[in-house]
Amino acid sequence: MPKDYYATLGVSKDASDQEIKRAYRKLARELHPDVNKSDDAQQRFSEVTTAYEVLSDPQKRKVVDLGGDPMDNGATAAGAGGMRDPFAGFGGLGDIMDAFFGGASGAGGGGRGPRSRVQPGADALIRVGLTLEECATGVTKELTVDTAVLCDHCRGAGSASGKATTTCDTCAGRGEVQSVQRSFLGQVITARPCPACHGVGEVIKDPCRQCQGDGRVRSRRTVSAKIPAGVGDGMRIRLSGQGEVGPGGGPAGDLYVEVDEQPHEVFLRQGHELHCHVRIPMTTAALGAPIPLETLIDGETEVEIEPGTQPESELVLSGKGMPKLRSSGRVEGRGDLHVHVDVVVPTKLDDEQRRLLRELAERRGEDDTSAATNGSRQSGVSGLFSKLRARSNR
Repeated sequence: MPKDYYATLGVSKDASDQEIKRAYRKLARELHPDVNKSDDAQQRFSEVTTAYEVLSDPQKRKVVDLGGDPMDNGATAAGAGGMRDPFAGFGGLGDIMDAFFGGASGAGGGGRGPRSRVQPGADALIRVGLTLEECATGVTKELTVDTAVLCDHCRGAGSASGKATTTCDTCAGRGEVQSVQRSFLGQVITARPCPACHGVGEVIKDPCRQCQGDGRVRSRRTVSAKIPAGVGDGMRIRLSGQGEVGPGGGPAGDLYVEVDEQPHEVFLRQGHELHCHVRIPMTTAALGAPIPLETLIDGETEVEIEPGTQPESELVLSGKGMPKLRSSGRVEGRGDLHVHVDVVVPTKLDDEQRRLLRELAERRGEDDTSAATNGSRQSGVSGLFSKLRARSNR
């Protein structure tokens, strides 16, 4: 259902441009987040700004009057009867002429009118390096960001000592200047933003010396970002209203914190699963025994090595992997920890140890060639851990 932009500004549908502008200024002063500290002030300020942007634009206001919503993708394509507007992709016939002649066209000029000096701010992005432990448990990071913030001298007004703006003499408050050209189509009127007021229709006679009339200045500040457990490399955390403050002290955009996960010396991550290697003596592999294992999150635990465990065997510890972070921001369960067993064959034996191994081989009926079987691996083949790492780097 289309939004009622007239109701947002509290004006009637036949309100003049001046009435719409006065209503917006009054609400903007009341709802500015630096003046109004209520919980919904920023949201209402953004809605009022959007409503003024729509109703101060003749093309967009026409769409509203026809029952559409120019801020909703595809809404401008429907008229009062529900039929698709053939010029919807261009915003109207005026935009098509703009594409060819660089401005509004027609005998009457077809001007768009002045734009608001107060504009929403842009989003900002910052990357933060996290260890695998921090990704697994979550962490709060104090981040230093360099963005545009509200000018503390004029509080976004742009003028020194709070002096009011005056109508631009160059464009007479229209926000644009027009020129007439002759072409094979006849007389064509083109319009472009006024160079004196930059399309606003008003000028600040005494601009703030700190922000030069922009209503904002660049500043370095510290932002606290709460990183949830289970995040991974490339994920982004959105901090609402912590981005760039808009021109004229407009509402700030959002700050996105992008995770840069650092490699771990012991554990390899694949989604919610963790992999690690343990080295055990061949006697432990043959006889079996419990061995201690330091996990990433749960501290030390005990892993049972079964008798006759073969090299490159894999043990799975259920629920000992990474937290599963859902799109809703909640953690639902954890992945598994895969323990890959490396059996260590001794390289140095004394005479007694060598004698005992020969005696064991004789009792088992093994000779010097029986150790090589069809299932043995060829030399030079990379282990499973290196294969997993190579796969994760693709």
